[in-house]
Amino acid sequence: MRADIEKTLLTKIQPLPLLKTMVNSWQKEGKKVVFTNGVFDLLHIGHITYLAKAAELGHKLIIGLNADSSVKRIKGESRPVNDQNSRAILLAALFFVDGIVVFEEDTPLNLITSLLPDILVKGADYAIENIVGGKEVIANGGEVKTINFVEGYSSTSIINKIKER
Repeated sequence: MRADIEKTLLTKIQPLPLLKTMVNSWQKEGKKVVFTNGVFDLLHIGHITYLAKAAELGHKLIIGLNADSSVKRIKGESRPVNDQNSRAILLAALFFVDGIVVFEEDTPLNLITSLLPDILVKGADYAIENIVGGKEVIANGGEVKTINFVEGYSSTSIINKIKER
């Protein structure tokens, strides 16, 4: 990988304290910060569409990425297929992603309460009142929104299709 490209990608992947400083700076500039989270194991059109729509809701898009240990607890021992570093770099390659933070917990509540984004986004399979961190974002003057998924796409279905072959 070219050194300049690698540097650009890696500057998007930050530990929480540094990302918090970036978010605070953006918000002081009047930029709306959007936050979403997930596993993003096998990146597919459903992920890309969802993330692009999330990015359109504000000026900066932050992704909370489940660490490998978290994914194993949530999805089972056979997951993730791609390790957290690979998943983070793939997400960083998307031009509309501005920051990525890896988290070990099962939910992103700590990230959300620390970053306090202007807009918290999840898939439309969630009821807004059940979205982790939603109450905290709203109490801080932010919004919680949902985005419809592209039907027929999921990492699990891709994995199952590969196993069938």
